[in-house]
Amino acid sequence: MGLLKYGCVFITLFALLICGVAEVYIVTVEGEPIISYTGGVDGFEATFVDSDEKIDTTSELVTSYAEHLEKRHDMLLGMLFDQGTYNKLYSYRHLINGFAVHLSPEQAETLRHAPGVKSVVRDWKVKKLTTHTPQFLGLPTGVWPTGGGYDRAGEDVVIGFVDSGIYPHHPSFSTHNTETYGPVSKYRGKCEVDPDTRRSFCNGKIIGAQHFAQAAIAAGAFNPSIDFASPLDGDGHGSHTASIAAGRNGIPVRMHGHEFGKASGMAPRARIAVYKALYPLFGGFVADVVAAIDQAVHDGVDILSLSVGPNSPSTATKTTYLNPFDITLLGAVKAGVFVAQAAGNGGPFPKTLISFSPWITSVAAAIDDRSYKNHLFLGNGKIIAGIGLSPSTHLNQTYTLVAATDVLLDSSVTKYSPTDCQRPEVLNRNLIKGNILLCGYSYNFISGTASIKKVSETARALGAVGFVLCVENVNPGVHFYPVPVGIPGILITDASKSKELIDYYNISTPRDWTGRVKSFKGTGKIGYGLMPILHKSAPQVALFSARGPNIKDYNFQEADLLKPDILAPGSLIWGAWSLNGTDEANYDGEGFAMISGTSMAAPHIAGIAALIKQQHPHWSPAAIKSALMTTSTTLDRAGNPILAQQYSDTEAMNLVRATPFDYGSGHINPRAALDPGLIFDTGYEDYLGFLCTTPSIDVHEIRKYTNLPCNYTIGHPTNLNTPSITFSHLVRTQMVTRTVTNVAQQETYVITARMDPSVAIEVNPPAMTIKAGASRKFTVTLTVRLVTGTYSFGEVLLKGSRGHKVRIPVLANGYPR
Repeated sequence: MGLLKYGCVFITLFALLICGVAEVYIVTVEGEPIISYTGGVDGFEATFVDSDEKIDTTSELVTSYAEHLEKRHDMLLGMLFDQGTYNKLYSYRHLINGFAVHLSPEQAETLRHAPGVKSVVRDWKVKKLTTHTPQFLGLPTGVWPTGGGYDRAGEDVVIGFVDSGIYPHHPSFSTHNTETYGPVSKYRGKCEVDPDTRRSFCNGKIIGAQHFAQAAIAAGAFNPSIDFASPLDGDGHGSHTASIAAGRNGIPVRMHGHEFGKASGMAPRARIAVYKALYPLFGGFVADVVAAIDQAVHDGVDILSLSVGPNSPSTATKTTYLNPFDITLLGAVKAGVFVAQAAGNGGPFPKTLISFSPWITSVAAAIDDRSYKNHLFLGNGKIIAGIGLSPSTHLNQTYTLVAATDVLLDSSVTKYSPTDCQRPEVLNRNLIKGNILLCGYSYNFISGTASIKKVSETARALGAVGFVLCVENVNPGVHFYPVPVGIPGILITDASKSKELIDYYNISTPRDWTGRVKSFKGTGKIGYGLMPILHKSAPQVALFSARGPNIKDYNFQEADLLKPDILAPGSLIWGAWSLNGTDEANYDGEGFAMISGTSMAAPHIAGIAALIKQQHPHWSPAAIKSALMTTSTTLDRAGNPILAQQYSDTEAMNLVRATPFDYGSGHINPRAALDPGLIFDTGYEDYLGFLCTTPSIDVHEIRKYTNLPCNYTIGHPTNLNTPSITFSHLVRTQMVTRTVTNVAQQETYVITARMDPSVAIEVNPPAMTIKAGASRKFTVTLTVRLVTGTYSFGEVLLKGSRGHKVRIPVLANGYPR
């Protein structure tokens, strides 16, 4: 590998030196992968099965064809290049037919023009898209009882996590004091052993554990001392997401001597299969992630939870739907695996989504009904609001305020950014002991080189009774979250309130002519911040949650497809943490962490999908997605329209009425999703039709990735049978068709529609009776009344005689003729 680092190939016969920086490439080749092979190769029978069946990956039929594909990959490389001049990292055989290889750009160009090679794409990076929510979502009373209670919720459903691994010793994944987990015959994944202890990472609850790092190693990014060449979570992110979806019920969340409640996953009895492909410092590489997904589907997972997305598009990628990552996920859905992916954290700006394709359930992040606030009470009677998960100082006593900048041991220590309060050795303990320490919130806290936890440790080491952290300058896009600390502490996030505090401190602190403090006269006390405040204005769309419109290519042309699909809790979520975790400095060495991101929203949907899968084991991924979307709500708990956090013209955060570009179909309603009445089902051929009818997508590109000729039966991408309707370019009048399937008893549905005035909407028929198991079509006709230059929003509502309500959002941007 050392000789290959710079991709140099020496051909001594001709004294020719070919030198280029070696990189990882993902290559697809001719021939069907296991999931879609229908026969035709001499000596190998078909491995394809209908979508509601699982392929037996242990059968001689499948294993022999898999070996055949891998031999073809090796033969191709061996014919083109000398041994030792390249390094094949993976053979992809199950969902796509291809391989990942580390070689020079010149070799990649040779490969690109070789017979039988369909695509050569340079690897690119991915990133992480970084409790109370079961009660907020109504699981304990409305959902778990239907599956036999929390101790049966998700039984024998396997959720695969492509993430940063797992901390297997955490109580959220323990098998102590719980009914024995029996074998799951459908799952065939393996368990790696800890290279240090030689103990398996699996215990029955954790049913599979593997790691994928060949591309990271080839790229020189992998550091075994912190990344761990095993499924062990060196980050914290993977343990957190796994516990949200499938952590055990009733696990006490304790930090600094305080219990913040009991943690539980959405499906506490579901099994966890770990496919580690993300790492602390660099995120991950698509080649490793694709290998992890391919293996997960091969092993037999039911659900995939992906809190991961691309840093940026591959340079070879033109459309958002056609690349090795999305096409691998299309193969997963074809195999019957439901995929939940975080929508991205680029909000609140439009077109910031990183989850694009219709076969994926893209999840936006909501703020739930819990927040943590605290207050600083000043000696002049003013009360300053802030945040801080901390105990209070003695409420009947005030304490002297001492600013870090006034208690430096030596002027030479300014090089250490002493106002950050990260180093107790540079501050004067004698002046701080028994007082409240005032610190400054600098850019170091944003970059991660400083942490609130370290401030609390500094204050404690110096004998302070508490600390105040002041934000003096606020940059757009910076989010402030409460952090649990063991001593009284508060973060003042409003710069104007920080100025009030600083002004009071300066007025109360006499100085000599050199600026040195004569005496500290300012006083204050810190309130109790450990009690959550519950409010009815939840849910709200989180500021960071990525927004639509969805795009179909990297020229940012808008797609005829709604994204995100759904909204789920993703802000201030408690979850398991790895003792080795480095992702959040505020939780170093802790067993739990409270963090935010669409990374936290996606596993909520993955866990709830597991509950639906348990109740309806033969439902397709599209049926599960439909049930989640059509039963969601666009109202908050007070019955008002959901609001979205947004920036005002002054860059301050305010609340605006949310639209489907913020929340998709709406906020998840798990109880209703178990019994949706009707579903909008969609299969592999339908997705192919969507690709083929999307303007600007090259038909040859589609065939290159899917191995199938185009079908145009749906006519237009808006006719894809999704539980939403989106026209990015509506001209005159256009009609779409939807097909619904009754998954309940016979019921008569009345169909109504409403739309913003600039677009007229009609539905036909106005009512229909559907027998159990039967399907019926209806049409929706949209007509431009007024060109406004913006989208119009509306909905189609199917109201059943037995109480079912099925709602789908409608969006249209009208254009002149």
